[in-house]
Formats: sequence, C-alpha cells, structure tokens
Amino acid sequence: MGLLDIFTGGSGPEKALKLKPKVTQKYGDPATRQKAIQQLGEMKFPEAVSVLLARFTITVDPLTTDADEKEHTFELVKTFGKDAVPPIVEFLSKTEPATSWALRLLGELVTEDEVTEACVKALQHLSSTYTKNPEKKVVLLHHVTGRQDARIPPVVVPFLSDMSDDVKIAALKALASFKYEPAREPMLALLTADETARRVQTSALSALADAGFSVGEQRARVESLLVEPYVLDKDGRIQRRA
Repeated sequence: MGLLDIFTGGSGPEKALKLKPKVTQKYGDPATRQKAIQQLGEMKFPEAVSVLLARFTITVDPLTTDADEKEHTFELVKTFGKDAVPPIVEFLSKTEPATSWALRLLGELVTEDEVTEACVKALQHLSSTYTKNPEKKVVLLHHVTGRQDARIPPVVVPFLSDMSDDVKIAALKALASFKYEPAREPMLALLTADETARRVQTSALSALADAGFSVGEQRARVESLLVEPYVLDKDGRIQRRA
C-alpha cells in the first residue's frame, strides 16, 4: 500500500470490494447504492466489474428503480470492454442468479463462439455440482439451443437425468437439432422410464423425431407412449403425422 492509499482508504481493488455491501444493499436510501454503483463505474480494474455484477443478484423495490439501476450497471460494465470479460466469465461459472445478465453482457463484448464456450464451461461445471435452483441450468440450456456447435451435445446429455423436469425439457430441446448418437439411449431411457412425467415424455418424442433416431428394440414400449401427432414409421423412427 502506498502513501496515497493510507489517506484514501486502500488500493483501488480494496476500495471496490469495500463498496460491495452498498451495491447489494436492498433497503435504506437508494441514493447510497446508486452512488456506489457510479463510483465503481469510474474505476478501471477487474475487481470493480466483479462488484458491479453483484448488483444483478438482488432485486429492490420499486421494480422500476431496480430495472433502471440494473440497466445503468449493465452500461457501466460495458465501458470496461474486454477487461470485463474474465470477471463476467467467472461470475457466470460461480454464481447462480443473474445468468441472463451475464450472457447478455458477454454477447455485447465477445463473439458468439466465445459466448458458447463460456456456456459450455458453465454447463460442465453445473453437471457435477448440486444446485437448489434449476433456473441457471435452464437459462444456459436455452442459450445454446439452436446453435450448431459440436461442443454442445456432450455437455447437455448429463442434464437428461437432472431432478428438475424443466431442466430435462430444456436439455431435450437443446439436443433435438443434433444427430448426436451418444444421446440416443439416454433420450430413449428418459422417454420410457416409468417415473418420467407426461410433459417430459412429449418433449422426448419431439426431440427424438427431430434427431431422426430409431427406437430400436424399444419399439413396443415407445408405441404405448405415442401421442398425437407422433407415429412410428416402419424403420422405427418417430415421425410427426402430416
């Protein structure tokens, strides 16, 4: 710590970290929180970005104020440019709330390929980590849905056995556009399991139809689960009735 730091309350990074309680203060005078956000926006080092990102993890009343502050925080983080990327990626990996904000920021700062890479890494981490709230998994899975990238299917398959039906459905939708053979058996297992909810089964039928997989030896079991508009063709592939 330099002589100037003694009189100013610490180094730049230390100042930023000291502002975190004010940035995440849900009650009290909102001006205190807003001043702290602005101060962080004027600092130019990664720790300031990390603290600013914490603002996305809370919701304050009234909701109009909350929305305004978050948009202002979003714009401030963008001014850090590429320097903001590592803290955002770390936030995406380690923090459960505010996944959509992190992805939106990355979309402004890096290429689509780099956003996909960040999603893949976050999904890899989540597949082996217990989380109470399935929202982060669902948001990430929705974000990679429709993207044709070979890195996606391998990290999505484990979510077919997630405890949350919403996560299973999101995983099925993400896999539907891939003809990823290792996903065939897990998708069929999910469809035919006795405990699988009807809405998950319907999503599995849709995903299997889109992927063009044969049901193989599971034909009889799958036929008993078919609902409109799905049928089995002679090759054992699920089709949508015209």
